Amino acid sequence: MDNFTRLGRIFFGICLAGLGIQQFQYGEFRPVIVPDWPAWLHNSSVAAYIFGAFLVVAGFIIVLSSKARNTAVATGLVLFIFFLCFHVVNQLFIIPYQFHLGLWTDPLKELALAGGCFVMAASFAPSSKDGLPYAGKLAPVGRIFFGLMLALFGIDHFLYPEFVAALVPSWIPGKLFWTYFGALALIGGGLAMILKFKLRQTALLLAIMLFIWFIILHIPRAIADPAGSKGNEITSVFEALGFSGISLVIAAMATHIPRKKS
Repeated sequence: MDNFTRLGRIFFGICLAGLGIQQFQYGEFRPVIVPDWPAWLHNSSVAAYIFGAFLVVAGFIIVLSSKARNTAVATGLVLFIFFLCFHVVNQLFIIPYQFHLGLWTDPLKELALAGGCFVMAASFAPSSKDGLPYAGKLAPVGRIFFGLMLALFGIDHFLYPEFVAALVPSWIPGKLFWTYFGALALIGGGLAMILKFKLRQTALLLAIMLFIWFIILHIPRAIADPAGSKGNEITSVFEALGFSGISLVIAAMATHIPRKKS
């Protein structure tokens, strides 16, 4: 399972670094990090470059260092603050619309990325130089953030089946079947993450499923339309890889949870 931890960190670190590089490419914040509101921040090239560099460095540290606990916690806290201060405020008070779960896609992804950082932090052995002796306690918080995103995305599949079915590659038959199958898998996996039910098996299956989607769905779409919506499909590639990495690390950590004696 240590190999799963290392691989999961690599996937997640590439995700963070990739999002950071995209901010250099487009000179603005990725929508998953900061929404259109506030415009002065979303469209600020200087701020985007600074935060992009932060994500790139954080990604490399998580991949290459054995003492990345502090970096992972700091990154997770920043992403969570951005989620609360920008995405939540934007959704509840700025956008004039009745509740629409589909518009919470980017906010939920950022919440999951913040949770992924907390999971990564807990996967590193504590050090006397950490200054964060309780970082390991953040793993359940990160797992719940991640599970919440999965479950709500599964509900999205039921609410907008035609949209989701259109994402299924044309060479795969039974698009609506796979839409609803994916919905059930995401909802079940998300609830299992939150409730800690058969965590190792569920997390491993989710990691495999998300990685398959990364290969057969997101990479082909990014190749077909790399520049559309300012690289949105490429962003999805990095996110899918990162989410698979979070699942791998959760699966690996679950094997080390001591069983209660009967």
